[in-house]
Amino acid sequence: MRLLHTMLRVGNLQRAIDFYTQILGMTLLRTSENPEYKYSLAFVGYGNNPEHAEIELTYNWGTDSYDMGTAFGHIALGVPDARAACEKIKAAGGNVTREAGPVKGGTTVIAFVTDPDGYKIELIERKGDVGGAGLR
Repeated sequence: MRLLHTMLRVGNLQRAIDFYTQILGMTLLRTSENPEYKYSLAFVGYGNNPEHAEIELTYNWGTDSYDMGTAFGHIALGVPDARAACEKIKAAGGNVTREAGPVKGGTTVIAFVTDPDGYKIELIERKGDVGGAGLR
C-alpha cells in the first residue's frame, strides 16, 4: 500500500491553489470539473503519484466554508530550515500561527502555518529534506 493523497474541502478553489503553489511552493498537478455533480478538483504537490503523495483540493460549488470539526489535526511538511521557511511564508502573505521552535518535550524544531480555509500545516525541520520550491 502507498499513501496517494489527502483530500481537503475548500471554500474557494483558486485561493487554495494560490496558497499551496505560491506560498508553499507546490505544483498544480492537474484539475478536473464535474458539472453533473457540481464540484471541481485540483491536485497539488511536490511531485506526482506514486512517488509523492498529493493534496486533493475539492471545491463543492456554492459552498464557501466548512466546519473544521475536531478530528483532523494537520498536514506535515519536511523543511530544511523551519525559521527560514516561516520568514518566506510570511513574506508571501501566509499565516504563521506558531513560530519555529522546539516541539514541547523534545528538540525537533517545528512551526505551524494555517491555510486560507483554516487547515493546519506543520513544518518539521529535517536537515536532509529539500522542501518545496517555496520553502527552500
